[in-house]
Amino acid sequence: MTSNLSQPDTVQLCYENVNRSCIKSSYSPASRVILYTVFAVLAVFGNLLVMISILHFKQLHSPTNFLIASLACADFMVGVTVMPFSTVRSVESCWYFGESYCKFHSCFDVSFCYASIYHLCFISLDRYIAITDPLVYPIRFTVSVSGMCIAFSWLFSIIYSFSLFGTGANAVGLEDLVSALTRVGGCQIAMNQSWVLVNFVLFFIPTLVMIVLYIKIFLIAEQQARKIESLSNKTGRRSDSFQDRVAKRERKAARTLGVAVLAFLISWLPYFLDSIIDAFLGFITPTYIYEILVWIAYYNSAMNPLIYAFFHPWFRKAIKLIVTGKVLRANSSTVNLFSG
Repeated sequence: MTSNLSQPDTVQLCYENVNRSCIKSSYSPASRVILYTVFAVLAVFGNLLVMISILHFKQLHSPTNFLIASLACADFMVGVTVMPFSTVRSVESCWYFGESYCKFHSCFDVSFCYASIYHLCFISLDRYIAITDPLVYPIRFTVSVSGMCIAFSWLFSIIYSFSLFGTGANAVGLEDLVSALTRVGGCQIAMNQSWVLVNFVLFFIPTLVMIVLYIKIFLIAEQQARKIESLSNKTGRRSDSFQDRVAKRERKAARTLGVAVLAFLISWLPYFLDSIIDAFLGFITPTYIYEILVWIAYYNSAMNPLIYAFFHPWFRKAIKLIVTGKVLRANSSTVNLFSG
């Protein structure tokens, strides 16, 4: 007698015939193509356009823009060294790249995250100086000062993350848990309570600095706008002095970067809060929740180019020149991006 009950689908493993292998997720080929494309591509090309724009066009060579280009480089590196491999892990539920690269992957992940936040912190400081004293700003925040900020952001982030994961300090005290949860084809890095708190402090301090600076920036910007409006009403004509034009430009730049900071906080704060809760409550976060939080954080790397494109006509013009190939013409680096 033949049973009408259908047999359950065979469970697929990441590594067949291997004990303690992770279970492979099942997606249709079309779904896999969509997921891989959406997950891995956006952060790469957008940030590449930001870097090319700022480095190629001489008109964009400024201390602030060099910081923005370096921030785009950190986001670009997330798209190259982190997101493609995380995409495979998320889509397939498998890690095919070996235990050694699993550690490197985690090092890159943490390095570029902290590099981003410290770049944003220095950009906030740059905007604060620019908007509080725009005439003295070019003397105080020079290209060399910008270079030192960039060097600190990269060196601190890389040294911290590689020291933490290279020495295994992150998993001290969690040996039994790591042994119990470790599966062939998996890549989940455990973080003990002490280092989770250190990570959060290293995230929270620059975040607090940014919030305080931007509150001050927007209060000052509002005062400046009221003064300009009042002067315009008294004189019956629009104020167009050099100082007023500079102030308006700096306010717009501060507003744009304020949106970038807000996007960063929305993206990364849930992940950091969950990491603390997870460490102190016995790692209770379901895998799918963890993956969602991770990808929300990763997609911050794709947001900044969209923010720049939305707020800056010069960036849209630069993209058009790059995409159409006009950037390859002689003297294209001297094109006026701020005209019409």
